[in-house]
Amino acid sequence: MKKVVIILLSLLIAVYLVFVFLTKQNPEGPDMVCKGVKIEIAQEGEVGFLTVEDVKKILTVEQLNPQGLMMSEVNTRLIEEKLASKDLVEGAECYKAQDGMVHVVIKQRIPVIRVMGDNGDDYFLDSRGQRMPHTDYSCNLLIATGHINMKYSEKVLGPVANILRKNEFWNDQIVQLNVLADGTIEMVPRVGDHIIYIGQPINLRTKLDRLWKFYVYGLNQAGWNKYSYINVEFDNQIICKRK
Repeated sequence: MKKVVIILLSLLIAVYLVFVFLTKQNPEGPDMVCKGVKIEIAQEGEVGFLTVEDVKKILTVEQLNPQGLMMSEVNTRLIEEKLASKDLVEGAECYKAQDGMVHVVIKQRIPVIRVMGDNGDDYFLDSRGQRMPHTDYSCNLLIATGHINMKYSEKVLGPVANILRKNEFWNDQIVQLNVLADGTIEMVPRVGDHIIYIGQPINLRTKLDRLWKFYVYGLNQAGWNKYSYINVEFDNQIICKRK
């Protein structure tokens, strides 16, 4: 008798677990109508071009807005694929919730530098060093000017921009990079009436660390506008030109 009871309880538990699993996998139920869509831009605090309203507009234009549809009719994979195909989107995740809402999480491409070359090029690079389409959106980004071709832009400027943006001080301090004909780089600071010459963009973190120490122990004492040109190209030394 005890074995029969144990077997029945085991079967009931198994049926219950299957029911719970299927409910979670199919949360909409047979008659639930989608109440709306909740959109989230994943990279909170990052400067990007996409807004929640932009994503809603894409869904509307592509006739993929799920609101009012039966949840069983909402194709989350199609929504993900359509959003991910857009130029400003790196990836998208879409899922249904038990409260009748469809959730969309967008991972957008993050612009890190605007390239305005002397050959007339004008475009953005994202955090992976890939070219982004020109857009009417305006944001406070690092600008690169001078002798810039696409190969140099992707191989050199992208990594340089990432190094600068990941450091809070340099992200605020450096506003422009100017590429000279030999591929060396000058930096224009936000504070201080001087130009910083880093030479070839190699060992950049070491050069920035040396420049930081010069800022703290040199310019703070001598004055930020004392020099017109600061050269940190060579190891273990800084060469300054007085005004």
